[in-house]
Amino acid sequence: QVALVESGGGLVQAGGSLRLSCAASGRTFSSYAMGWVRQAPGKERDFVAGINWSGGTTYYAASVKGRFTIARDNAKNTVYLQMNSLKLEDTAVYYCAADRTGRVRTTPGDYDYWGQGTQVTVSS
Repeated sequence: QVALVESGGGLVQAGGSLRLSCAASGRTFSSYAMGWVRQAPGKERDFVAGINWSGGTTYYAASVKGRFTIARDNAKNTVYLQMNSLKLEDTAVYYCAADRTGRVRTTPGDYDYWGQGTQVTVSS
């Protein structure tokens, strides 16, 4: 079992940057794969980025590749999402998620644990 708490969301102008953090409880964080998933109003949850248990493998949605970077610090039980060159269409609630197998998941429904989400709003 792991509890996830996101932070770092907010309002930013298009072209700006934000860094999201997700703090995890529990001693097994380092064995979990982690991901970021977002949900815009009226839409389904979409995969954004994922990282395996060691941090050695990452995946990104095509829409964010080259702009977003996922990273983790297992000593701090934290995963990050650095978001640069933000666009209006990046506006969404961003969720942190964990997978017990340690392998990166690109399908939101495959994740086992979820945080409560943090709102990111990009304005023009």
